[in-house]
Amino acid sequence: MALTQEPKVGKIEISGPYKILSVRTDKVIIEDGVEISRSFHRCTIVPGQDTSECDAEVQAVALAVHTDAIIEAYEESLENVN
Repeated sequence: MALTQEPKVGKIEISGPYKILSVRTDKVIIEDGVEISRSFHRCTIVPGQDTSECDAEVQAVALAVHTDAIIEAYEESLENVN
């Protein structure tokens, strides 16, 4: 009876003009090759945020959509809030 835990990126959604990423990570518990449990963790990644601790797939998406122009526009939007 061997239990293993496999974290997997379940979903990456891109939303809004600043291409904010919503990432769902699935934590899958497997016993003898059969999935017995699954839970989810969600996080958001904004333009300019450090993604070095994220899954390679998430890093690739962030790199593709968080261009310099998007990062600059997002940072300007934060300055205009105050």
